[in-house]
Order: sequence, then C-alpha cells, then structure tokens
Amino acid sequence: MNDGETHALFGPNGCGKTTLLSTISGIPRYEVTSGKIIFKGEDVTHMPMHERARRGMGIAFQHPPTIRGLKVKDLIKLCNPRADADLILKDLNFEEFADREVNKGFSGGEVKRSELVQLLAQDPDFVMLDEPDSGVDLENIKVIGKAINKLTQKDVRPSKRTKSGIIITHFGHILDYMETDKAHVMIDGTILCSGHPREILEQIKEYGYEECAECLSPTD
Repeated sequence: MNDGETHALFGPNGCGKTTLLSTISGIPRYEVTSGKIIFKGEDVTHMPMHERARRGMGIAFQHPPTIRGLKVKDLIKLCNPRADADLILKDLNFEEFADREVNKGFSGGEVKRSELVQLLAQDPDFVMLDEPDSGVDLENIKVIGKAINKLTQKDVRPSKRTKSGIIITHFGHILDYMETDKAHVMIDGTILCSGHPREILEQIKEYGYEECAECLSPTD
C-alpha cells in the first residue's frame, strides 16, 4: 500500500482477514513463518506490538475487551497526552461516555465508536479496522464512516495525503460512508483479486464468494 491510500478487504468468514491484520499489528500469538512486513521502509516483522504502534500503526479490533476501572477520557490521554479529548469525543458523539469505563456495558455501535476514539487520539499513519460496520446501526455507521475519513485524511488533497488504512468489511455497508481507493478479495488465506471497491462489492453481492473463487481458479 502506498501513502495516502485506503483499501477494503473482502472475504468469507474464516478466510484469514483478521489473522492478516493481527499479524501486521504484531499480536504475539501470531507467528510469521515466511515473508516480511515492511512499514515505512523498515522491517518490522519481529518487532513488538507497542513498537509498531509507536512507529504509527493503529488497529481497531472487531471484538475489543472491556477495560474495567479505566475511563474513556483517561484512555485518550494514555494514547496521546497532547490529544484534544473534548474534540475527539465530540466528533464521535461520545461526550456522554467520557467518564464511563472503557466498553463496559456498551452496545455494538458504541464499542466501535470507542475504538475510533482511541485511534483518533493515537492519530496513526496506518490504520487497520476489523469490520467497523459489524453489528452497527445506520446512525452509528455514518459517524464511524466520518471518523475513518478523518483518520485517512479524506479531507486533504490526494497528493498531500500521508495516512493510509485498510478496512475489513463483510457486507460493505461502511463503503457508503467512507472513501476507498482499492479493494481486495481474500479466500483461504490468499488475496485472489484486486480492483475498484464498488465493482468488486457488486460482483460479490451478485455471485457470492464461491462464484468469485471459481471464476478466479487458475484452472480456468
């Protein structure tokens, strides 16, 4: 991925999408057995997760944990002491959650917004989002899409953008509210095709992943 690009990653459940993002971000239980992860020209393949975060990687998990005893506003300051917590909370309509424990008792949409609050505070150069539209109602999807556009500098001229992102989406709902430059289809751990996000999404909706895999079979 080049600087300033935002990519969407499609694929059936269990095909390896989350594993890919988890491995890139450095979650310890995933081991790289071949290949390299190059970030900003540096080999980070065996670098600890916190060092990758310091270099500008950020991730929003599909099922983040509850953090008891830690308030949302305090987590913002932990992510970035210089962050404008009030502005970040306002951008995500999250002011009423400032003094709540992180993700405790939150609905699906509230959890997704909580993850984006943390990412906006961190302000990473490369952001990874695992199904930010999963289990989210229409109102929350709009807010989340706006936040992702901000994270990936969609308010900046394309030639001036430096921040990149990859978004896993199963149904593609989030694409109605955010901009993406390219899309990929992953099946059985392999990226089989890439192209325009809308065109790929329409093909998936019409033919499904099985037809997609058959169409792309090397025997055809």
